[in-house]
Amino acid sequence: MNSIRRLVVVRHSKAEQFAPSDVERVLSPRGRADGKVLGEWLAAQGVVPGTAYVSYAARTRETWEVVADGAGWEIEPHIDGSLYGTDEFGVLELVHTTPADVETVVVVGHNPTMEMLAQQLDNGEGTATGSVEMGTFPTSTAAVFEVDGQWSDMAPMQARLQAFHVGRAGD
Repeated sequence: MNSIRRLVVVRHSKAEQFAPSDVERVLSPRGRADGKVLGEWLAAQGVVPGTAYVSYAARTRETWEVVADGAGWEIEPHIDGSLYGTDEFGVLELVHTTPADVETVVVVGHNPTMEMLAQQLDNGEGTATGSVEMGTFPTSTAAVFEVDGQWSDMAPMQARLQAFHVGRAGD
C-alpha cells in the first residue's frame, strides 16, 4: 500500500451574515459559486477523497455539497459536531481515526482552526510552502498536503504543502 497520503484542509465558503444562530448560517450565492469553482480546481489536482470530515454547521455542509458537485465526488461525508468548536489539535485527533486504507482525506471546517492547522502541518518542504500566513486563508480555500506514514501518526510539521488555492467564481 502507498504510504503517501493526501490531506485537504478546506475553509467553508462565504456564508450569509444572519441566521437564527451561527450554526444555521447558510451559504450566500457567492459562496455557492466559489465553492463549486474550488471543487473544480480540486478535481483538476486529482483529489479524490476516500473520507471527508465536515462540521455540522449549515455553511460547512453546504460547502461540502457545492465542492463535491464541482469536483464530481459522490462519497457521503462524516458530519462531525466536534469540528464546529475544536482547535487544530482536535482536527488532528479526528484525522487520526481515519482507516489505514484511506489515501485521501478532506476536512471542511472553520477559521481560525483551518488556517492554524494548515500552518502547523507545513514542514517547509512542499512546493506551496509559505502560502499560508496569518490572514491568508479566506472562505473557499483549500490547502493540499502530502503526508508520509499512517493517519494515526500525523503531527505538526510533518506534512508537505503541495498546493494552496482560493476558489473564486469569475477568476
